[in-house]
Amino acid sequence: MSRREIHVHHVTRIEGHADINVVIADGKAETLRWEVTEAPRLFEAMLVGRHYDDVSHIASRICGICSIAHSLASIRATEQAFGIVPTEQTRQLRRLLFHAEVLESHLLHCYFLVAPDLLGADSAFALAATHGEAVLRAVRMKRLAYTLADRIAGRKTHPISCVVGGFAKLPDEALLEGARREIEDALPDFEETISLFASLKLPAFERETEYIALTAPSEYAFLSDTVASSDAGQMPAEQFLAGMEEYCVPQSTAKHARHARRSYMVGALARFNLNADRLHPKARDAASALNLAAPCHNPYLISLAQVVEAMHAAEDSLLAIDALLERGIHDESISVTPRAGRGIGAVEAPRGLLLHDYTYDEAGKLTAANCVIPTAQNHGSIQEDMDSLLPSLIARSDDEIRRSLEMLVRAYDPCVSCSTHGLRVDVAFDGR
Repeated sequence: MSRREIHVHHVTRIEGHADINVVIADGKAETLRWEVTEAPRLFEAMLVGRHYDDVSHIASRICGICSIAHSLASIRATEQAFGIVPTEQTRQLRRLLFHAEVLESHLLHCYFLVAPDLLGADSAFALAATHGEAVLRAVRMKRLAYTLADRIAGRKTHPISCVVGGFAKLPDEALLEGARREIEDALPDFEETISLFASLKLPAFERETEYIALTAPSEYAFLSDTVASSDAGQMPAEQFLAGMEEYCVPQSTAKHARHARRSYMVGALARFNLNADRLHPKARDAASALNLAAPCHNPYLISLAQVVEAMHAAEDSLLAIDALLERGIHDESISVTPRAGRGIGAVEAPRGLLLHDYTYDEAGKLTAANCVIPTAQNHGSIQEDMDSLLPSLIARSDDEIRRSLEMLVRAYDPCVSCSTHGLRVDVAFDGR
């Protein structure tokens, strides 16, 4: 009996710690496990009992990469619970702030985590030696994203000026005009990014699944209250939350999720598959240049969807700035009156659909919190992709199998630490 064992501890170039364990016996897959080993983080328990003023600032600490997404999901949940409707200015500023995070996160993933695999480098450090201009371009573009976030929210990581009801400090028109010039000046870098990734060869593999993302009638949605499923159609976020199921698996400290099927995908490719017809013109041109068309069932092409979204974020940022400058910046602070109630904040974090579900008491203290994390929703899809892919790899060497499976995981851009956000412990006492 022939037996091959392939153990990857830990998968590199992802956020957090996770392993891949494979056993092949007599030419057939005996074991294949995607194992999340990150320690639980207990953020929901940290939120309960806190006043609404503190909640979004604590929630933003769930992740250093997606802190804006967590902050805005938290704020939107609180506003819904209190019956607060943000002004048009606030919506435009949040839209602009969100694009800063999309740009920073997507560029990090595409250039520094995925590109080394495709350009024959072991890491981004090795890539700097062989493709220095590409690395410098990535740094310039990431700096643009950081600067944009800093102009709107006071800083990129863990924003401080976006609060329930609006912004504690507003950017002035000069700051917005400066941001507009910087984005326009960076457009050639976006075009070069599209050309680079159009020249790269990604693995051929397809597995159809359910795709889930926010949607809106007239925009490529990152902030919306409507969830779309490729299997089940459109529904309010509350209905989706009631119909999906998070569950535990023995090999993981993170939960998995299911909806219409045993697993589903969230993130850039899911958004593209469901909303591609609402992309801006340059983003549609980017998709064409990358030969990316909806529906696409190849998870390795998630990074190409991210390149398209980066172009869309740049275009949409210009439109948001124009809208803000046309109407002028005004103090539109909304007085916050806490009340007992429940609210669900839905946003599209760079890695996919993020939901914060809060319940408040009449004093404005949080009594219950549930955070549904994008990567937790993707873990089941990663496992099923691996299960489908491995049989086609068995004739290859152990190193080729390892590399293909690692690349598949990296394609999802997982934020593993975010996904291990809860722990339940049942303790029985004997009375002594």
